[in-house]
Amino acid sequence: MQSLLLLSGLLSLVGWSFAAAGAADKSADPTPAAPAIRWTAGKLVKPDAAWLAKALTSYPLSTCVVSGDKLEGTTMTPQDYVFQLAGQPDRLVRFCCGDCRKDFEKDPAKYIKMIDDAVAAKAKGAIASPATKTPTAK
Repeated sequence: MQSLLLLSGLLSLVGWSFAAAGAADKSADPTPAAPAIRWTAGKLVKPDAAWLAKALTSYPLSTCVVSGDKLEGTTMTPQDYVFQLAGQPDRLVRFCCGDCRKDFEKDPAKYIKMIDDAVAAKAKGAIASPATKTPTAK
């Protein structure tokens, strides 16, 4: 019985030693974690004509980033905005309508990622569609 208590006490002591060592390791790390980007702190503003003309040349989508509807060749006029967020580059975002703008503002990170994925797909020679969320070969 005594040996069982001794063994139990020894295991507890070893467990506490590992826990203390782990806590010491975490506090000894001088590199702070990168702060998370607060995408909802960003804002959409109307671009000036010169900025928009330049940004349109490299915009990867021909469809609304939210709905997947075509932007050109319909009765609706695309709505172009600059998404601005401190510490991030200004980004062109194109919508088919005002409702899509409202949806974008609820979760900008989701749609910025879709644009980034489309840029990457375009660079690899594929066209990404937000409606299907999958790249297709040219």
